[in-house]
Amino acid sequence: MNRGKKYKAAKDKLGKKRSYDLEEAIKKLKECGYAKFDETVEMSVRLGVDPKQADQLVRGTTVLPNGTGRKVKVLVLTKGEKEKEAKEAGAEHVGLDEYIEKITSGWLDVDAVVATPDVMGQVGKLGKILGTKGMMPNPKSGTVTFDITKAVKELKTGKIEYRVDKGGNIGVPIGKLSFTEEQLLENAKSFLEVIIRAKPAAAKGTYLKSASISSSMGPGIRLDILSVAAMLK
Repeated sequence: MNRGKKYKAAKDKLGKKRSYDLEEAIKKLKECGYAKFDETVEMSVRLGVDPKQADQLVRGTTVLPNGTGRKVKVLVLTKGEKEKEAKEAGAEHVGLDEYIEKITSGWLDVDAVVATPDVMGQVGKLGKILGTKGMMPNPKSGTVTFDITKAVKELKTGKIEYRVDKGGNIGVPIGKLSFTEEQLLENAKSFLEVIIRAKPAAAKGTYLKSASISSSMGPGIRLDILSVAAMLK
């Protein structure tokens, strides 16, 4: 893949060192930023699990201490008195039949969808559309609930969903390049701690195999796994 001069210059700043502890990696990450927009910072990990086995799936949600820096537009599918609660919680779109019709017709100008349990019979017909976007309301991710206020506020303040892919990898946003080093460090540690706690009992051998951090346009920076493990103890 051909890379631009700015990318190559950013990679040169990393030098020949193969891996960094988390604090060093975040310093390098900020030094390597060159885009004119506020880049998203992502953390990727590779786990020693077999996702084909149901007892080795790693998935869940967590709220990052400093948020993701992303403005999240939320749609709440509900009816009755819960509509008022959703609006007061800050949801941009609230309703049911009209939004089911709009989504079926191709509209999806939102980042997250929440639904109350009593309307899931109707929302279920949107499975093929919302499922492919990773936006289908799900009790496990806390997006099917009667506690609308909590669900909306968590989504808006930095709730992320993680799920291991077929190759044993997980990638999530942990902030923006404009965040301070301390904010990025807190978010990164919080996410890694969640992943460590989520280790399946059936997983054998080395669990956290590798990890890296990168910005939208910058090179990936490999983390020293031994230092990461020591930091999380």
